[in-house]
Amino acid sequence: MTERSHPRPTRAVVIGGSIAGMLAAAAVKDHVDRVEILETHEIPAGPKPRAGVPQAAHFHILLSGGADAVDDLLPGAVGRLLAAGAHRVPMTTNMIMYSPEGWYRRWKRDSHHLIAASRDLTDFVVREHVLKAPNVTVRPLTRVTALLGDARRITGVRVREAGGAESEVTADLVVDASGRASRTPRWLAELGLGRVREDRLDSGLAYASRVYRAPVATRNWPVINIQADPRLPRAGGIVPIEDGRWHVSLMGTSGGQPTRDPDAFAPYARTLRHPVVADLLDRAEPLTDVVVTRSTVNRRYYYERLGTWPEGLVAVGDSVAAFNPVYGHGMSVAALGAVALRDRLAAAGLRTGLARQAQRAIARPVHLAWSLAVGQDIHYPTTTGGKAGFADRLLHRYVSRLSRTATGSYHVATAMTDVLTLQTSGISLLRPGVLAAAVRGPSRPQLTAPTFTPSERRLMDEADIVLSAAGG
Repeated sequence: MTERSHPRPTRAVVIGGSIAGMLAAAAVKDHVDRVEILETHEIPAGPKPRAGVPQAAHFHILLSGGADAVDDLLPGAVGRLLAAGAHRVPMTTNMIMYSPEGWYRRWKRDSHHLIAASRDLTDFVVREHVLKAPNVTVRPLTRVTALLGDARRITGVRVREAGGAESEVTADLVVDASGRASRTPRWLAELGLGRVREDRLDSGLAYASRVYRAPVATRNWPVINIQADPRLPRAGGIVPIEDGRWHVSLMGTSGGQPTRDPDAFAPYARTLRHPVVADLLDRAEPLTDVVVTRSTVNRRYYYERLGTWPEGLVAVGDSVAAFNPVYGHGMSVAALGAVALRDRLAAAGLRTGLARQAQRAIARPVHLAWSLAVGQDIHYPTTTGGKAGFADRLLHRYVSRLSRTATGSYHVATAMTDVLTLQTSGISLLRPGVLAAAVRGPSRPQLTAPTFTPSERRLMDEADIVLSAAGG
């Protein structure tokens, strides 16, 4: 009688302990015996800043498409986030939004939402949920220095510990979630797989952000969003976050960028297309210094187009594509990419072809978010890396027409929000009903001022907030 052999345990390695890395671990944990997350920095014990996430200083939102993906991967995670103080904001029911085409209405029927919280809290809730799985561990202060294997198959990674010691970690699957600093393109070239196509488009936008103690109760307080116009490329907004705070970000392109000067922050808000943000800040208490980030370039690697892709390697999140954060798509795209990876694993397991299939599936939500970001940024006069062609200008005119129609049409506003929240393809905006509505234009007259409700105005009166004449 021959002795039966036991299959060896399978292991996945995730490079990076960011939200993308944690969601990637959630995606693979049910399909391997062990998942190890390798993180360059320390992992904080609570909802505290994590080194290596400079964009955490700016406001973050999780769009409904991304929130649904997070809950799909980690059932109950969004509920935990809300219980910890995050806000569920119905779109556009609880948003005061001034687009280049006018004020959006706060429709009583909401079909979408966003989750608003600090990045530190969102990271912590997701991280805590993922690390409860008994087969998921994280190794901090560990830098991945190279891939193991060859052009046909990746078999693990080489790592360097904080003290300088190097070792090899074998794996059946390596997931790169290391973000904007990803070295996968270089590693693939070193393996002889050729150069990965890369696109970059930079509007020159800079962010300045600050957290305030809100002068009003923040529960059910609306998100304020003053969008930029290519003719006046300054934008800003207020996002209610946990603990009665407002996260405020102001944005401007080269020649008109905000600075770190705390005394210049509120005055800069008054130079936006509308002064409502500045009016609200007059009675808010600053809690932090001003943090400025100028790294807002859109960057995408087309891994799915490589002629040869090695087995055992997948890239997700900002390692594939990083977007101008003004559009709020980064976390949602990472979550949707993780769902795509999980679904391919569920269908094919670790069999041959899995990595290539997963990479192509991950590219789908990336492509939609990329089209939305680049389709807007390419029209700024300060943009480098590409110029708007005839098709870009024609599409921009159509989207502007849709946006104007959406200010007075629930049907078109919902269709646009379907796309902006990454819940349907941009092709849906070419449906006959949407086209016909765009031709007709808005069915209601345009609004002329911010759409605060009577209860919100009472709160502002109690806080001595005075809206300037232009502020309504």
